[in-house]
Amino acid sequence: MSSATSVVTESRGGGNGREHPVVQWLNDWGGVVVDAIRAVGDFAIFVWRTLVWLFTRLPRSETLLPNFYQVGVLSLPVVALTGTFIGMVLAVQSHFQFSQIGLETRLGAVINMSLVRELGPVLAATMLAGRVGSAMAAELGTMRVTEQIDAFESMGANPIHYLVVPRFLASIFLIPTLTIMADFMGVVGAYFYSVDILGIDRHFYLYNSREFIGGYDLFVGIFKSLFFGAAIAMVSCHRGFNCTPGAEGVGRAATASFVISFVLILVIDLFLGILLDAIYYAIWPAGARLF
Repeated sequence: MSSATSVVTESRGGGNGREHPVVQWLNDWGGVVVDAIRAVGDFAIFVWRTLVWLFTRLPRSETLLPNFYQVGVLSLPVVALTGTFIGMVLAVQSHFQFSQIGLETRLGAVINMSLVRELGPVLAATMLAGRVGSAMAAELGTMRVTEQIDAFESMGANPIHYLVVPRFLASIFLIPTLTIMADFMGVVGAYFYSVDILGIDRHFYLYNSREFIGGYDLFVGIFKSLFFGAAIAMVSCHRGFNCTPGAEGVGRAATASFVISFVLILVIDLFLGILLDAIYYAIWPAGARLF
């Protein structure tokens, strides 16, 4: 009887009080899953409360205008600079491959298509997540650590309505402008590098650009950017509101906001790209230009 008891005790982790490695592994992964589900649920509730306040009562202009200036005006230089160099880099990297098969005059179509559909929106959103999203998370995290958010609640003001909704609206409304700026500067940079430096014929470069790129391509990029801006604002504000105490917690909130936002940008870009292409070819099976 004692030998059977010892076997059962060993199978459960031994008589030294330690769990079996398999049981401990399952407990660790179970904790990770539970924490992930709790985080997703908390984020969903946060988004729901923001949307309720958004459609219930709009914030005042005194809180909207500073966020519009922070998100839009101050982000224009870095987005324009990034778009210009991305267009030039695309021209450099694509020219060698296209020249090998005698299609260097098609360079404008490929570069501009890549910019307006994918790279322009993604780069604008990435710059917004790095410059504005991290600042949102750090600012709100500092307010959480210094108990300023608790002070809002004690005075009867809802912190989500006062702090989150203006930032959400600023990101939604101004990221299309940043996307258009990134597209424009990328197209201009690619044009001057391709025509003036690489020596591609100007007429055919412009002709192919007009022939292969339509208004639907520009619409796709701008439409994606709306979802990117919403994801950046929600993730950054949520990370700031749930910041852990201390300076290290604020730094982690700012870092997590950028990392999570960037991953969401790529995931949203993938699924929206599949959805919009499916809708396009369902309306125009032959692949004709929509408008």
